[in-house]
Amino acid sequence: MGLRAYLLKRLLNTVILVLFVITLNFIIFELMPGLQGAIVNLISNPKVNQNPAQKEALLKLYGLCQSFVNGVCVPNPIQNRFATYFVNMLTFRFGDSFQTGQPVLHDMITTGKLENTMVLLGTATALSLLIGTLLGVLVASKRGSLFDSGWVTTSLVTYSLPTFYMGLIFILVFAQQLKWFPPGGVTPAEWAISLPPLPTQILVRIEHLFLPALTLTLFFYGGNLLLTRATMVEALSEDYITTARAKGVSQRSILFKHALKNASLPLVTNAALSFGGILSGAIITETVFNWDGLGLWIWQSIGWKDFPVMQAIFYIVALCVIAANFLSDILYGVLDPRIKYQ
Repeated sequence: MGLRAYLLKRLLNTVILVLFVITLNFIIFELMPGLQGAIVNLISNPKVNQNPAQKEALLKLYGLCQSFVNGVCVPNPIQNRFATYFVNMLTFRFGDSFQTGQPVLHDMITTGKLENTMVLLGTATALSLLIGTLLGVLVASKRGSLFDSGWVTTSLVTYSLPTFYMGLIFILVFAQQLKWFPPGGVTPAEWAISLPPLPTQILVRIEHLFLPALTLTLFFYGGNLLLTRATMVEALSEDYITTARAKGVSQRSILFKHALKNASLPLVTNAALSFGGILSGAIITETVFNWDGLGLWIWQSIGWKDFPVMQAIFYIVALCVIAANFLSDILYGVLDPRIKYQ
């Protein structure tokens, strides 16, 4: 099977998987208690929606009621609701948030929640992958030494500690005691009135980013280190590594040009899934540091029973993970020419 046929097959599988995700997402929220009542109450509340056209638009969007008779909702059959929901998911019309009354995508993009989560999770994910991979290569080359044992133990400790515990410790030490960094938030409260010059904005944003990014980096890098170490130990035991050493190839070239390249396939999958899950946010860390991102938004939506927000984020995160898997499959053939497209 050639590359073109393989791509077509993977695209078909991806489409089927997306359809499955849409169906599963619908079933989950249909079985969740309180959804229909919450939406009907929102639509029929005159304090929220006094415009008949707006009420009619919401009815069509959510697909729960065929009409209102004397203020009473006439239920829509489930097959009609699924058809409406299916079209809405494909067109990214997620409805209005129960908290703000604004479209979900509007709240996600214009309020900076999407940007804040991408900055925080993107920074932490990139740093943890870089640090974990480099340290994993080094500890694998010194297997059994004190250096190896020390870093493996450290990674296990940071990987097992809850993020809320590390976050609170960092706030106590670096924010409360040393006062080096702010305890939370994305920007200072006074920025709502006036903004400082751009260089000052960048420095202050980095100060606010440092503690939550440090927390997530310490939590994530341990898994990357252990995975890299495991794949590198296996690669370093191969015959071609022994041959390279016999030819006098430098240790650096053996580690990074020979062993790491052949051990990189599991690392590519891990990296793809890590970046694919960025939009899921970091609920606990964002809550501890009051970081106005998607993770904190999900937490607040649970308290509000804001089903449109939760449904939208779950769906978008699933799409990102599916896309990341698809890209990692394509990269396999680029990194390892031995792989055949079948």
